[in-house]
Amino acid sequence: MTSEQTTTFDLSASFKAYDVRGIVGESITAEIVEAVGAAFVDVLQLEGQTIVVGGDMRPSSPEFSKAFANGAATRGASVELLDLISTDELYFACGFLNRAGATFTASHNPAEYNGIKMAKAGAVPISSETGLKDIQALAEQYLNSGSIPAAGARGLISVRDVLKDYSEYLRKLVDLSASRPLKVVVDAGNGMAGLTTPAVLGDTLLPKLPFDIVPLYFELDGSFPNHPANPLEPENLRDLQAAVIEHGADIGLAFDGDADRCFVIDEKGEPVSPSAITGMVARREIARAKAQGEETPSIIHNLLTSRAVAELVEHDGGRAVRTRVGHSFIKAVMAKEGAVFGGEHSAHFYFRDFWNADTGMLAAMHVLAALGEQDGPLSELAREYEPYVSSGEINSEVEDKPAAVERVRQAFADEDLTIDNLDGSTFTANDGSYWFNLRPSNTEPFLRLNAEATDRATMERVRDRVLSLVRA
Repeated sequence: MTSEQTTTFDLSASFKAYDVRGIVGESITAEIVEAVGAAFVDVLQLEGQTIVVGGDMRPSSPEFSKAFANGAATRGASVELLDLISTDELYFACGFLNRAGATFTASHNPAEYNGIKMAKAGAVPISSETGLKDIQALAEQYLNSGSIPAAGARGLISVRDVLKDYSEYLRKLVDLSASRPLKVVVDAGNGMAGLTTPAVLGDTLLPKLPFDIVPLYFELDGSFPNHPANPLEPENLRDLQAAVIEHGADIGLAFDGDADRCFVIDEKGEPVSPSAITGMVARREIARAKAQGEETPSIIHNLLTSRAVAELVEHDGGRAVRTRVGHSFIKAVMAKEGAVFGGEHSAHFYFRDFWNADTGMLAAMHVLAALGEQDGPLSELAREYEPYVSSGEINSEVEDKPAAVERVRQAFADEDLTIDNLDGSTFTANDGSYWFNLRPSNTEPFLRLNAEATDRATMERVRDRVLSLVRA
């Protein structure tokens, strides 16, 4: 940074509730990142300690990683550069090494974006309530003064590779060596799963597992030449679905750009809902925790997951804990409850043995283990965990969102149901035939509907009735 300063910096456009995201060259630059690295060290009081810094395959990530490291070193922290990492590799490094850290990624956002996800030692998340606003304010102060003052002693910058440690750690959590042979198509979307999949599920670093991995878009390319690395959008799953059919595969896995989320496709090319994956993994984690002497293991699920999840958890002797949507809520409740596992409808999966952080790869390994230890196809296995019919999330552009919700409340006033307001408004029929949730977006003029029922006709009737009221 130079002392000649003419711009007044305001980073509020790129600092979000849980991370930093912006357009490269505009709201996120090397100069800004250097100041953020310095502020990160100051706010978390890391002078004299070692932090870890990595990034994904976006073209700006290496430059940003070095700029962040330089800012951090100026303020007296030593830095280990992890080079190319998935977001869950950062969480692994922060937990395994007990160090604070940051990674440069914009997850599934388009190519022109980059961002920063930060964590404290032990992979404890940093949000606007737990330091992110303070980091923003101090970074702005450094930028507007034109320089970062040097600490007593400049930190050292070195390089470290954690990919093998990460891969070995995951394999210890889920032993896949005894699985029946499986053909697995993996769509990395040109994102970081192109690096982590061969390391964890293949034989580039560790002994071969009984899997035939069919790679799809494993080339690391932050321009995303094949499709956006966002498997939440159905059109981004089409290549994987076709490849599963073409290769006669047992399962397909789709990861987002930074590989912290994983979507699953069955042998027929049909998506398996994240709620079903939550139930499948919950069953395994409850059994494992009980085998280790835990009496009633807790499982976290957000309020948009299928009610089948809570029913399964209770049936298996666990305790289901319902939370608001959002990874910061899930992680906080995971820690408070000592929960063994948590799942979201958006395909984020959290594990106590992974420092309460989310990892798409570990969830995928649990699904592979569940499939590989029995003889039936994935479609049959998944059916056990999907007894209800879901609408999926439907967005309606609504100017007056409270008025739209009130119209629904009035229209359903005579129904025998219960309404709760944990996150938006959830309407639950007291006979158990359906439920639906209306949640306003905090950032867009959308009202989001999720509905579930015991049969398709009921779900469609409820869905269409609510949408007609919302969009009136």
